[in-house]
Amino acid sequence: MPLLTVENLKTWYPMKKEWFKPQEFLKAVDGVSFTLDKAETVGLVGESGCGKSTLGRTLVRLENPVAGDVTINGEDIAKLKGNALRKARGEFQIIFQDPYGSLNPRMSVLRTLDEVLALHTNLDKQGRYMRMLELIVMVGLKEEHLHRYPHQFSGGQRQRIGIARALAVEPEFIVADEPVSALDVSVQAQIINLLIDIQEKTGISFLFIAHDLAVVEHISHRILVMYLGRIVESGSSSAVCKNAKHPYTQALLSAVPTLDPETRKKRIVLPGDVPSPLNPPSGCPFHPRCHQAMEKCKTEVPALKSVKGSPDHQTACFLE
Repeated sequence: MPLLTVENLKTWYPMKKEWFKPQEFLKAVDGVSFTLDKAETVGLVGESGCGKSTLGRTLVRLENPVAGDVTINGEDIAKLKGNALRKARGEFQIIFQDPYGSLNPRMSVLRTLDEVLALHTNLDKQGRYMRMLELIVMVGLKEEHLHRYPHQFSGGQRQRIGIARALAVEPEFIVADEPVSALDVSVQAQIINLLIDIQEKTGISFLFIAHDLAVVEHISHRILVMYLGRIVESGSSSAVCKNAKHPYTQALLSAVPTLDPETRKKRIVLPGDVPSPLNPPSGCPFHPRCHQAMEKCKTEVPALKSVKGSPDHQTACFLE
């Protein structure tokens, strides 16, 4: 049984209604379904504006879905409210993208972690301090760092504190929302390896959100490719990165830096930007930018279906 099951999840935002016109919605997440097993990392990739962060925030109930189910260990958290939701938050947490903005500058690391532990555990003061010490060592910092403030740390160190905060209540599932995009390349590798090490030690599951396919391939067991609020391709990391079927995935892969001159020649440049989710194209949402689009693509929406000969690899494209 999967740890997390997401079925037909939709997160729509109502726009300001004009007189005598029907209500319009910005469809940030529009019918997403997938599963996540225990001790598994699923990567979620796509361009900026495709709905990745909204999906991650919806899974941890920082945004409210308008439809669909989000089930963790058999409990549908999409419908929880009040105290029931607060109690369930011990099972899921989030690591935010911005290590500078996600920490209170007026609170020391000790107070930041103690606030979480006091709210979600029954530990006494001494027990909470021992847990904080365990967490700070787990993420590669020292006891002395507990008494410092966010401005006294580098970006990579702040992200380690964010990871410690997410781990404090021993969740089973963490959304990592582009946790390395604001960091230097050398620091990115350290944080990625830290997450892999934590997963090996604790058996925790991650939804790892990023726009860099090279990073996602390194850390993920499976990959979901998202475009305009929908999943357009999914499969194992090797299947998606070495045998991509959807033209959008192929374009993303062609943009990954490489030393191979032959690969560089095959760069697929996508015209234009991601369309507005307020007014998406008819048919396949990718067809206005697709160099292989057919007439059928302009009117019909392709379903996410298994690739021939590879049932665990799925794509939403008429070409396959």
